[in-house]
Amino acid sequence: MRKGGVILYPTDTVWGIGCDATNVEAVKRVYAIKQRDDSKALICLVDSDARMQRYFRNVPDVAWQLIDSLKESDAKPTTLILDGAINLAENLIADDGSVGIRITNEPFSKELCYRFQKAIVSTSANISGEPAAQNYGDIDPRILEAVDYVCWSRRQEHKPHTPSSIIKLKENGEVEIIRK
Repeated sequence: MRKGGVILYPTDTVWGIGCDATNVEAVKRVYAIKQRDDSKALICLVDSDARMQRYFRNVPDVAWQLIDSLKESDAKPTTLILDGAINLAENLIADDGSVGIRITNEPFSKELCYRFQKAIVSTSANISGEPAAQNYGDIDPRILEAVDYVCWSRRQEHKPHTPSSIIKLKENGEVEIIRK
């Protein structure tokens, strides 16, 4: 990933296609692999609150409150869309200046993010419009062939996984639930 590579990896939700979230060319490759219009945003994973803070001009108090409440509960993984994204590839940031980001607590993806020391793109491992790959065996062969590396962790797993909840938090405190 440090050289612009694209990977397939298990996340705290479904299998994901990932790359360095600060590398414009790598992000372009992810859009091409997914056969997805780059006007549709991709999300990022990070390993900690501190790392998340590097990618926004200001994280609203309501975001920190929500993150704290999610840590204390058994809620499903939740992606936050926040305004004022910075220090990320420009083709990852939506036209309104926002980006979706999630602090992962799943052991493999958390360690991957920690070791990489940057945000990692995390978009479902599927061709746009097709179902997300819940498990390794569900991944379309076209995607397997298009990436540079496929992680070994959790390949044998066969249990249901679902995409994250998505909540958009505006700087003015307005909250919008995008996906439950």
